Parts: sequence; structure tokens; C-alpha cells
Amino acid sequence: MKVNAIVRSIGLGLFLLLQQCTPQSISLSPSTGDWNIRAELEGPARSAAVSFTIGNIAYIGTGLDVSNNSLADFWKYDPSRNAWTQVADFPGKARSEAVAFATRSKKGYLGTGMDAQGNLLRDFYEYDPTTNAWKRIADFSGSARRSATAFSMYDLGFVALGFDGSERADLWRYNSSANQWTERKYIGGPARVGAAAFVINNLAYVGAGSSQNVNLSDFWMYDPDNNIWTQRRNIPDAISASSGAVGFSIDNTGYFVTGSGGRQVLVYNSVTDFWTEQRPFEGSSRSKAVGFAIGQKGYITTGSNGNTRFDDLWEFDPTY
Repeated sequence: MKVNAIVRSIGLGLFLLLQQCTPQSISLSPSTGDWNIRAELEGPARSAAVSFTIGNIAYIGTGLDVSNNSLADFWKYDPSRNAWTQVADFPGKARSEAVAFATRSKKGYLGTGMDAQGNLLRDFYEYDPTTNAWKRIADFSGSARRSATAFSMYDLGFVALGFDGSERADLWRYNSSANQWTERKYIGGPARVGAAAFVINNLAYVGAGSSQNVNLSDFWMYDPDNNIWTQRRNIPDAISASSGAVGFSIDNTGYFVTGSGGRQVLVYNSVTDFWTEQRPFEGSSRSKAVGFAIGQKGYITTGSNGNTRFDDLWEFDPTY
């Protein structure tokens, strides 16, 4: 066991060294994009919450309040009305650092995370917006964990990475029709926590995060049809590597916003495999926020900065 641990540590060290030595043939140029403040979340300010979108409605819940109490309340946001409405509370243990996703079946899914006592969780639940009701489904088949990353493609959900006592690099697929989890191929890079993700044209893009408290800049594409990870262009050295950022996509463009790197807005063109940096996020610097896209707009809300918890909501217009 000690030999294996040493080998893993050497392997990670070599990977991080190669990250630092690999030349980045990319120039960064501040670009357009505008941030506008919208209606603040009506529930408690929080960090380490989750979100998913169904149609043109975003759903947000769980997390930690300013007193580090775990939360189970849930809210929906309608951008056409710029209004929040409380929905049914999450029925499992109140928790933080969970994951959530929604599928084409117009259902939301939430699971894993950590309860108020620090216990790691692997239970999972389905939310039906038509009945405003939750039900428990098959437990996550991987290990109980926090700080994982989730995304969805087709009518399938995926949960990857995270911390179960050690950092993980595994990937699991959830089939809602069969109520079944299946293990898929591990990510090609290091195990990590706090990674960000977005989906473009049924391909998932995952990157950043941290490994052994070192922020990572590698970036990977996952093809669910062929169960293949392909490394894409690293986040440039000129931009601070980040953990706890949020990801969302608009058309063929992906965005990583905020996180431990500060108020940065990183823009990825999936066609050219090219990164740029836009004008900074106009809200307070934060980590462990939630982000989502509806239509042609992106949104950032909640998160923390030291002992501060946020409930503000910011809308991003990339065309401004």
C-alpha cells in the first residue's frame, strides 16, 4: 500500500510538472459580455449548493448557510418574471457539496454530498416539477463522497470525481429508465475535487479543480457514445488555475466563472479548442457558487468568500 501511494504521488508530481512546462500557444484578450444584477434568492444565503434546469426554469437548493448549518430548502427561478418561488424541500438529509443534474425526461436528480456531522453520503433522489414531489431512487453506485462533478447528456446523468476520504477520478452513468448506475471510464488526468463542467453538442467538458491542494489547469472532453476521454487545450498559464468554479454553456461556447482564481470569466470555443478571458464577473469574488444557462443568458448565484455567504443573482449576456 505504501509503495502504491508513493507511485501515485510521483505520478501526480510529474503531471503537475508537465502542466507547468507545457507551452501555451494562446493569447488572451478581454472581450465583450455584460453582467446585470437580478432578483436575489429569497431563501438563506448559502454556499456549496446545487442547481439544475428544467425547461426555462432553474432549481437551486441545499448548501451551507452563514452559520454553517446544512440546508434542505429548494427554490425555482423564472427568468421571464425575474422571480423566485419556493418548492418542496429536499427530503433527504440536509447537505452541502452534493451534485445535481436534469435529464431530457424533465426530471431533476440530486445526491451525494456531506451532512452537518461530516458524514459522506451516496443516496439519490428524483424531483418531478409537474407534481412538485421528490422520490428516492437507486443509491449512487460509487463511494459516498462530496465535491464531485455532475452533468447530463441525452436522458443520462453522470457523476464524476470528488472526495471519499481520498480524491477520486472515476465516472458513473445513471440511466433513469432502468434506475441503474454503471461505471464508465476514469478521467485521463489526476483525481480531483472542485472541478467544473459544461456540455456542448452531447460532449462533456471537465477541468480545473484541485489535487492534493494544488489547483489544476488540465481540461478534458468526454464522449459518452464511445466512452472516451480526450485531453483538450489546457487553461492557459496566464489565467490562474481555479477550484470551486462554476461552468455553463451557451451555444458552442463554454464558460468557467469565479472560483478560487477570483472573479475571472474563462471562455472556451469548442470548435477551435481555444480559450479567451472576458471582462471579470461584476459580483463579489466567490467560490462554491452555482451556475446555469437558460436560453442565451448565463447565471451565477450563491457561493462564499471566507465567512460570507451570498444570495445575489447575476445574469450574463455574452452578446453585449
